[in-house]
Amino acid sequence: MSYTDNRTILQKADLALADLTAGGGLLKPAQAQKFMRLLIKDSPLMRLATVVPMQSPKQQLSKIKFGSRVLRPGQEATALTPAERSAPDLSQVELDAKLFKAEVRLSDEVLEDSIERGELRQTIMEMMAEAISRDMEEVLINGDTLSADPFLAVMDGVLKQATSNIVDAAATPIAKDLLRDMLKTLPSEHLRDKKAMRFMTSVDADLDYRNTLADRATVAGDRLLEGDTPVLYSGVPLQPIPLFPENLGAGSDQTVVLLCNPKNIHVGIWRNIRVESARDISEGTLKIVATLRFDVKFTEEPGVAKAINVQL
Repeated sequence: MSYTDNRTILQKADLALADLTAGGGLLKPAQAQKFMRLLIKDSPLMRLATVVPMQSPKQQLSKIKFGSRVLRPGQEATALTPAERSAPDLSQVELDAKLFKAEVRLSDEVLEDSIERGELRQTIMEMMAEAISRDMEEVLINGDTLSADPFLAVMDGVLKQATSNIVDAAATPIAKDLLRDMLKTLPSEHLRDKKAMRFMTSVDADLDYRNTLADRATVAGDRLLEGDTPVLYSGVPLQPIPLFPENLGAGSDQTVVLLCNPKNIHVGIWRNIRVESARDISEGTLKIVATLRFDVKFTEEPGVAKAINVQL
């Protein structure tokens, strides 16, 4: 590539980036929404969860529910007494977005190919979203403020937050009895729509359970071995999530299973996403740094069951 060609590419790259980095680097609202859609598309967990664009770094999620009986025996032309009337349970969950940064580097060759096809901005957005989405999912799942890893220690993820309904697999693999115990551990009020729920676990745990069921000499067993349709237990699919841990326990060969309605998981992303760029001459790359804030919370943590010490 000649010096003139390189300068032309960089000039075109600067023009394409000017729209992204206008206003001090803040993405425009439409660009931020598009970037969030790309983040969700690249994340198996966020595709299932509820993703909330936050209007500020802190945002309250209001919860309204009737936790007790509301129906009473009725009498014609007679109102219920004050003691018979019901009031909703009102509470709030606070999303407190934590700050993260990501750096993506694009080589001159990637820039050249993208500019020639007129797709530079799309390439930049997609490459940033792919890298950021993967790392977001890791901390959303495995975050632990007590972790020795500074990245994971920024916030507690969904596995750390699930504490109310624990089932100990006692170093045994996933089996129907374990899944049954998880369902029985959940309060009945959270089981009214089982089809919306998921058993979420690691890829290897899903493969182990699928292989166990496939050992049955039946048409259904063959189908589980040959296809990739979800395995069901009592109508609830088993959903493999690639970044679920597989190195837990003393032997670093255990995982966990999470049972809930995935929409119970709220991921908040602050809408002010900043993108800045700089040229690294020695490497022949364009550095693009994205800054964003996000958080994750259960809206109903008692509606979550977790199996621990699941052997792989």
